[in-house]
Amino acid sequence: MPIGKRALAEFFGTFWLVFGGCGAAVLAAGVPNVGVGYAGVALAFGLTVLTMVYAVGHISGGHFNPAVSVGLVVGKRFPASELLHYVIAQVAGAIAAAGVLYIIASGMTNFDVHAGFACNGYGANSPQGYSLLACFIAEVVLTAFFLIVIMGATDNRAPKGFAPLAIGLCLTLIHLVGIPVTNTSVNPARSTGPAIFAGGWALQQLWMFWVAPLIGGALGGGIYKTLFGE
Repeated sequence: MPIGKRALAEFFGTFWLVFGGCGAAVLAAGVPNVGVGYAGVALAFGLTVLTMVYAVGHISGGHFNPAVSVGLVVGKRFPASELLHYVIAQVAGAIAAAGVLYIIASGMTNFDVHAGFACNGYGANSPQGYSLLACFIAEVVLTAFFLIVIMGATDNRAPKGFAPLAIGLCLTLIHLVGIPVTNTSVNPARSTGPAIFAGGWALQQLWMFWVAPLIGGALGGGIYKTLFGE
């Protein structure tokens, strides 16, 4: 499959992840009486990955996340020479999705993009006020286990056809744990899209949501390859 077509699949997959997951957080989570809340947002993120892995995973591998791509490079499942192509496509998809979401959300008269816009944060900008250290550790650990699940579910020895379910459910679980702490990133592209439109503190704290998930992704990929690889 040409790299251009695979990168395009990553663009659309990441677009859907950000639009669906962050869209649930921005448009549906806080609606009085019928809001989906933390659990609904967690499920939305899991469903975006599950559906797009089934839709385009056979084209690009279904990364939709720079930390996943880095982890798969470390785990020897993905060539380093193609990493930049994937990361650019993923970030572009996330920004495009955040732009569409911004246009939709702006249609409500009292919408305030600076109130969060599903951005990730630590300290005063953590949903429950968790410290930088706590948020950093959470993002590293959650991303590492995400990679372990991804590599295990896609291992040649694993049952065939069930990987998207395992990966989608894992991301749902990750969000159930992480939303109160950081609003859950585990994905630098997902963090970048909303932060660009929110600006201010979201951009100032964005560094952490690149560094921690990339470290976690590399750790997870390395752990699986070293301990459980064929």
